[in-house]
Amino acid sequence: MPRRRTLLVAFAVAGLANLAANATGSGLAELLTKPLLMPLLAAYLWRAAADRGGRADRRVLAALAFSTGGDVALLADGTGWFIAGMAFFLTAHLCYVAAFTRDGAATALRRPPLLAVPIGYAVLAVAALAWMWGGLTEAGLALPIAGYAVALATMASTAAAHGWRVGLGGALFLASDLLIAAAVAGVAPCQVRRSG
Repeated sequence: MPRRRTLLVAFAVAGLANLAANATGSGLAELLTKPLLMPLLAAYLWRAAADRGGRADRRVLAALAFSTGGDVALLADGTGWFIAGMAFFLTAHLCYVAAFTRDGAATALRRPPLLAVPIGYAVLAVAALAWMWGGLTEAGLALPIAGYAVALATMASTAAAHGWRVGLGGALFLASDLLIAAAVAGVAPCQVRRSG
């Protein structure tokens, strides 16, 4: 297997190429780059753990595998593909929650100052859903997205118990998916492939 630095560089290059594909609207470039992101990240995680004499957390690797499925599903058009992608990502979030709640993280979130994190995310999720509810209902996705939002806020909360970098990753995931939901609800300018 390549060295972890090589894998990290490959992930960064694929990520930048995917961002460029999104910015320029290049569907072919997106089709070529998006499915590479999570497998490259999983390979990096695997290699980094092996270099330290350990093993990568199987729950996190499973989450990355389900995220790959979600990324691929969201490359296709149609509501069915959107729901399939959401199901893949929901399963990924449940894997992350299982990984993040180990070693007393759930207990830490019940005490100050970390107690503010799940409370803040719960308030954010409820406020965002209330703002988008009409559009989500019209799209026929209000209840699935509400359930997904609960899992997403839980994942972001449990991530915060593992330091600022993991917590930031959880927060960015939450923000990104709330933007997608806002686009589905018709209250944000970005586009989501969901027609048909």
